[in-house]
Amino acid sequence: MHTAHLTIDPAFKVAPVSRRTFGTFVEHLGRCVHTGIYEPGHPTADEDGFRRDVLELARELGISTVRYPGGNFVSGYRWEDGIGPREQRPRRLDLAWHSTETNEVGVDEFVRWCRKAQVEPMMAVNLGTRGIEAAVDLLEYCNHPAGTALSDRRVANGAEEPHGIRMWCLGNEMDGPWQIGHKTAREYGRLAAETARAMRALDPGLELVACGSSSSAMPSFGAWEAEVLQETYELVDYISCHAYYEEKDGDLGSFLACSTDMEYFIRSVAATADHVGARLKSRKRIDISFDEWNIWYLSRFQGAAPPADWPVAPPLLEDHYHLADAVAFGGLLITLLRNSDRVRAASLAQLVNVIAPIMTEPGGRAWKQTTFHPFAQASRYAAGDVLRVEPVSPTYESADHGEVPFLHAVATHTEGEGTTVFAINRATDAPLSLRIDARALGGGTRVVEATTLTDPDVYARNTADHPDRIAPRPNPDIEHDPLTVLLPPVSWNVIRLG
Repeated sequence: MHTAHLTIDPAFKVAPVSRRTFGTFVEHLGRCVHTGIYEPGHPTADEDGFRRDVLELARELGISTVRYPGGNFVSGYRWEDGIGPREQRPRRLDLAWHSTETNEVGVDEFVRWCRKAQVEPMMAVNLGTRGIEAAVDLLEYCNHPAGTALSDRRVANGAEEPHGIRMWCLGNEMDGPWQIGHKTAREYGRLAAETARAMRALDPGLELVACGSSSSAMPSFGAWEAEVLQETYELVDYISCHAYYEEKDGDLGSFLACSTDMEYFIRSVAATADHVGARLKSRKRIDISFDEWNIWYLSRFQGAAPPADWPVAPPLLEDHYHLADAVAFGGLLITLLRNSDRVRAASLAQLVNVIAPIMTEPGGRAWKQTTFHPFAQASRYAAGDVLRVEPVSPTYESADHGEVPFLHAVATHTEGEGTTVFAINRATDAPLSLRIDARALGGGTRVVEATTLTDPDVYARNTADHPDRIAPRPNPDIEHDPLTVLLPPVSWNVIRLG
């Protein structure tokens, strides 16, 4: 058995928990929209064609924002195609995913879905094949009350009240050669700045996100952020980060420590942004929107032939997650929370079917993947302030990240209500005995509830036939003097104190 300990003190505040940390992402990719959120012929479909079973799972997941409509898709998207009578909407070839887009779902339907899911919409504009005019037109269509050609067109399309979208992404992954309309940092920075300036002329209260690097492994990483922010610093509020992780060559130890790279990514981008701010003599601070993150077995997708004959909503990127994926995923969530002073928004990519916590069958069942549970628990129980905890833990040597601790943890605290510890045990060989020093919370602090996500088979998955094979279960291994919880090997743990 390994042993570790951490101290909880409500005075050691990082930042308030941002509800936007629990955002997600819906892109016109694969079955995310069609047979995902939208399937008019489904037994649970509502009057708008949305699957009620997926809506219920999205509410249970606890998502706060949804980024839309891409992703790579947005860089070739004409937003006007997705408004007005459905029978008059054009079918288009989507170059990003080699598919046919029917445009049955567009901005008005997306906002309607968000209202039903009780989440905040987050919109991306096309800065790949389009630019300033299309972005401003979309903004006017969405947010202007009435009395202009575009706003009256929205009203005529059934949305009398403005959509009121506050957060907008200025393009997507423009540093990537795979992106339609890929640009250099200077080209993108100038376009993003001019687009931001025009959008703010129409609606000064917007929150704007400039494209950062698509991963910390990009050759231009660091230099890209510096040059883009040099152009946009006073015009935007966030710089984006995107990161995906997978287990490679059976190296489970490195995979479970992938949040080490996310930590490096966040620190590096924050330092670069602060350097640009200092160089510009600005008092403003740029925050981070980590608006694409997940476990994604990208190596299985790379090199694969595109779908034949430009199909509608082909099954693409449908990873089926196991326990180890969920534990690594939980480590990424912990890292986002630990950096809440700079990461003020995040988007899990994606919501349904496409590398997603929710899976569906066309015309059939919907169920929770293993990754559903860490996200849902963090969204439900992370509240108040994020506390700085520095666990003392034994370590192991990983091939990709060097020496890393078995224990990765964070705590959140709400005065007068309670404290929650989120923790993963990366050890594959033994449980970890975690002692919690909670004296600063006051006498009588006890474990109200402890749950664990684990399984003897780290590669066990949930399926439609066995949707609860991997799910949080009560952890009975608790002592109160001193306060100690036993964390099984390769596990995600939620410990609620009161």
